[in-house]
Amino acid sequence: MRQVAVLTAIIVILIVIVLPAIIVRGIPAATTIQPRANVHKGEDIPIKVYLHEADKIVEMNLEDYIKGVVAAEMPAEFELEALKAQAVAARTYAVKQMVLFGGSGLPDRPGADVSTDHRQGQAWLSEAQLRQRWGPFKSDVYWQKISQAVDETRGLILTYSGEPIHAVFHSTSGERTASAQEVWGFDYPYLKSVACKWDQKSPRYTDAKEITLTELEQRLGADVGALAAAKTGETAIAQVLDRTESGRVDKVRIGAKTFSGVAIREKLDLRSANFTVETKEDRLVFKTIGYGHGVGLCQYGANGMAKEGRTFREILTYYYTGVAIRDIHGS
Repeated sequence: MRQVAVLTAIIVILIVIVLPAIIVRGIPAATTIQPRANVHKGEDIPIKVYLHEADKIVEMNLEDYIKGVVAAEMPAEFELEALKAQAVAARTYAVKQMVLFGGSGLPDRPGADVSTDHRQGQAWLSEAQLRQRWGPFKSDVYWQKISQAVDETRGLILTYSGEPIHAVFHSTSGERTASAQEVWGFDYPYLKSVACKWDQKSPRYTDAKEITLTELEQRLGADVGALAAAKTGETAIAQVLDRTESGRVDKVRIGAKTFSGVAIREKLDLRSANFTVETKEDRLVFKTIGYGHGVGLCQYGANGMAKEGRTFREILTYYYTGVAIRDIHGS
């Protein structure tokens, strides 16, 4: 009977104390992301890259590929810790797509993991292309800096609940980053809106674009009725109706139609969905803050944080809420 009582007490403790603690804290994520094939510490990991300009698939070392991405996506003049943050984000983006790690690869290019076409994912340039871009006086310094950023973060990626995240990034957030929910309608717990005060020195922080009413109807459709509204003058041609949590335009009325801020940014090729609009004679003037979709890592913000002494780990865990930094190499 005494053994039964002891066993009963242990079960009660497990149910009342231990189990709730596990549920509240969560089960710790694995320290490594296991590939389908055996990849050991220090070994090169192959990635199959579709070179869209040459229309062919080539295999290269993942870390060499990441160097080409970082250099193509972020200015080499940036602080080393910002470049490291970009390297981890770029590697995460690639790993999530790689067939070796359970990704789907490129749906329209069987046999390829990623594309060098920025419209399909991340931009990429070869070392030869980069040296031509940088010129003879800065090439060695810049390539060494990019290589250092990638080498010192070798194998590191961002995970949430043990899985690689959608490590999206953009140039300039302008006051706040955007959540994935407000831009794409998908709620990712690590892609939330956070304040950003470090990107104000970005050359793309503010912009103004004028679009004639004729061009406006060409891009948005004649049924917008912007020209007719301008002739009658009874109502404002354009009016922001609502804004998102991050301050970007949620809904805007232009003429007789209502659009989302994201749609107007795309259709009118604006730098950001964070804009104001006003009428100026026969045109509309859109004044924007920020550059890009605004979700995830802010590149100019990362550089500003690095200038203040923040490490790449601090930068990444700030812009991606609740993530862990893990190594893709096995033991």
